[in-house]
Amino acid sequence: MKRKIGINADCIKNGFTYGNIKKLRDLGFEGMFIAELKGSFGKYKDIAESVGMDFEFIHAPFDGINSMWLEGDEYLRIFNRIKLAIDHASANGVPVVIVHLSSGWNPPEPTELGFSRFDKLIEYAASKRVTVAIENLRNKENLLMAMERYKDNESVRYCYDAGHEYCYTPGVDWISIFADKLICTHIHDNTGFAGEKDNDTHYLPFDGTLDYADMIRRLDKIGYQGTLTLEVFNSTKPEYSEMTEEEFFAECAARIKRIAEM
Repeated sequence: MKRKIGINADCIKNGFTYGNIKKLRDLGFEGMFIAELKGSFGKYKDIAESVGMDFEFIHAPFDGINSMWLEGDEYLRIFNRIKLAIDHASANGVPVVIVHLSSGWNPPEPTELGFSRFDKLIEYAASKRVTVAIENLRNKENLLMAMERYKDNESVRYCYDAGHEYCYTPGVDWISIFADKLICTHIHDNTGFAGEKDNDTHYLPFDGTLDYADMIRRLDKIGYQGTLTLEVFNSTKPEYSEMTEEEFFAECAARIKRIAEM
């Protein structure tokens, strides 16, 4: 199977320029995503289109996401920023926005109040013809509850994060559990579960100990044909930051192509 490869365009700081996106495209990347950006978002879509790169999704902000489950109005800050990400996506033809449900090892318990707020975001996204993809993190129960709640909602899908599965929920096969909802991927490496230490290091593939052959076997088993998308940063290891931008991009391409050819 020929596998499309993608990357987060903000893999280097202030890296979203025409020149850098063109370099990534020339290395074989066909898809890209980026975190929510303030101001005029259209220029980023224009850059992607000008080099023939598919702008596949926007990663919504998640700082303060736990407030979505709590009483009071503090949640409105993150709620409105996620709405802004949905607005950016809708206005620029980006089909998917990635969201987190919670943060940290001991997030608030899921509440009907919290779900009612996510309901509103999902309804808003649907009205804008944008799909919301929920990503796996530390907390298993809130993800299972959310995906059960939205199992028949075509506007809600699943984003598989390989690094998060490995260091946060080892032994949980999220690919199989949400096979019918899987729409996109985040691929990066780490050295596995380390208790409540945050081991989500976002290394380049093969600089940690994640079993990518097993990941590909599971993706093949469910017939996933979407993009294999890196979520990496040149700030996560000293040796990355010592590379030139061209060297780092080339290493990213080599690593994800190695996975794509499995």
